[in-house]
Amino acid sequence: MNKYQHNYALGRPQMYELKSRKEKALRIIKLFEYYYGKKNISNLTLLDVGASTGIIDNELSRHFKKVVGIDIDEKAIKYAKNTFKNKGLSFKTDDAMKLSFKNNSFDIVICAQVYEHVPDDQKLIDEIFRVIKPNGACYFAALNKYWPLEPHYNLLFLSWLPKNLGNYYVKMLGKATRYHETLRSYWDLKKLTKKFKVVEFTSLILRNTTKFGYFNLSKFPINIVAWLVAPLSKYLAPTFFWLLIKEK
Repeated sequence: MNKYQHNYALGRPQMYELKSRKEKALRIIKLFEYYYGKKNISNLTLLDVGASTGIIDNELSRHFKKVVGIDIDEKAIKYAKNTFKNKGLSFKTDDAMKLSFKNNSFDIVICAQVYEHVPDDQKLIDEIFRVIKPNGACYFAALNKYWPLEPHYNLLFLSWLPKNLGNYYVKMLGKATRYHETLRSYWDLKKLTKKFKVVEFTSLILRNTTKFGYFNLSKFPINIVAWLVAPLSKYLAPTFFWLLIKEK
């Protein structure tokens, strides 16, 4: 079984990079505004599972009633607590596989590129289901196992390999002591999230990149490629974007 990377943000400057993290927050906000309506999200409570340094949650707290960010990374959470003080915003160290919240606590949960880092991703999803209120939603951004370039290490076909070969691959190239992450395919992710009603947004986002805040995909010729890929997004998208709805 994989183990947590307790100091994940350490040595990863991108986790502290304001511009890119704020852009990610904007994309989350735009999707929820599309789904719920712009005026309606201001009364919703939100839990971010995998908050890390808190930059995204700081932006989200300007739009939601209450935002709680949790992470197993104590140093990242300490940074978030010391840096961001918005009203209704809080952070705590917590285990995503055993959340310290009561059942039906939040309207919204964010789980953005987190599942692959957790030792047991089914426990993660079960806990998210437990703490979401009935009719609540989880923003689920999930990396695609079969995208050729593995994004954590920038190595081709790494996520396609058996774990023992993946460990050798990253170690041989001096990227890490082992391959920590475990990525899933589209169909495996569907099984993982079967308790929820899944609303898929990947194709819609690829066809409307500006509307959903993906300005890096909005310029020619990348926008044409994104539009062409959209119908095959189940297989070709590097990341899947879903809302997981907890039905009554």
